[in-house]
Amino acid sequence: MRSRSKETRRGRQALGGLPPLSDRTVSLKSPREVEAIYAASQVVAQVIAALREAIKPGMTTRDLDQLAKELYRKHGARSGTLGYYGFPGQLCVSVNDEVIHGIPGKRRIEAGDLVKLDVVAVKDGYYGDAAVTVPVGEVRPEVERLMRVTEEATLRGIAQAVPGNHIGDISSAIQQYVESQGLSVVKEFVGHGIGRAMHEAPNVPNCGLAPGKGLLLVPGMVLAIEPQVNLGTAAVRMLDDGWTAVTQDGKWSAHYEHTVAITPQGPRILTRLT
Repeated sequence: MRSRSKETRRGRQALGGLPPLSDRTVSLKSPREVEAIYAASQVVAQVIAALREAIKPGMTTRDLDQLAKELYRKHGARSGTLGYYGFPGQLCVSVNDEVIHGIPGKRRIEAGDLVKLDVVAVKDGYYGDAAVTVPVGEVRPEVERLMRVTEEATLRGIAQAVPGNHIGDISSAIQQYVESQGLSVVKEFVGHGIGRAMHEAPNVPNCGLAPGKGLLLVPGMVLAIEPQVNLGTAAVRMLDDGWTAVTQDGKWSAHYEHTVAITPQGPRILTRLT
């Protein structure tokens, strides 16, 4: 049995800060496999839609976790996060200054909070992965802007996921837009390939790569593109639970994510509800 410290280090890598993976391990998906990932991704989209409707002041993050469990079962799927390197939740729920990988628990959601839902579903052996940021009632104007910028940055990154581009085209599109708006991109966590595993090669950084740099994008790749953006500095720290990352300065953060297939016709967002 692994010690807590080793498990914690592996956990930190497992749901975000993955070590670099060899480009030789990139798995190109057949049309049949893309459709299987799409089926799992549509479960993710359905779960997110239901959770967004359910969020209200007074409920706990564990309430959302239990609802997600029921929804996975309803759609013939299971959680991809539960038990992954020991993660104890059906999904990740991060509130306000929590950037990513929040563990569902006793925390009560309050009016004006910003709730990030990171949902992973497994269906018939394939994974879908998406995240959304949900305001609980009215939020401050700067928080509304944070959400808009983060979602737009995600879409700008996705728009670069076309054959002939490189990973750096995705990364730079995200970083340049976010920084042009006076906000900060979190550096420690990355997007990733996805398919029969939640995390496959290649890593997809949200910053730090120039256009035309990094792995060449080709049809058959399926990527999870997921920037996290902070109101303040980009710096984050880990809580003692070994999973939850929070902003160092206590300012709030937003997170969006989609699973995207690269096709000859351009990016296909598999986790967009259809």
